[in-house]
Amino acid sequence: MAYVIAQPCVDVKDKACVEECPFDCIYEGGRMLYIHPDECTDCGACEVVCPVEAIFYEDDTPEQWRPFNAANAEFCAELGSPLGSAKLGPIAGDHPMVAALPLPHAG
Repeated sequence: MAYVIAQPCVDVKDKACVEECPFDCIYEGGRMLYIHPDECTDCGACEVVCPVEAIFYEDDTPEQWRPFNAANAEFCAELGSPLGSAKLGPIAGDHPMVAALPLPHAG
């Protein structure tokens, strides 16, 4: 099991979780952040600093956001095991489910 990032992160990407993660396992996509399940050690440091409460222990993800469990895993599977988001840097794309979400309205 691992922590996952869900819908509240989409188009926010605060990155407090990235700064707090001692294992550098949170990767930046185009519209949201993703936790690499093979690199996450379940420490929970990221969860407590997320200002939009988008991070959940995988088994505790609210039902409406359960598809994000697979989205995190699938997005990271495409990356392989780079062992560190800092050296990889931002990734231009997102998981198809995230990419298909409506864009926020300019206000």
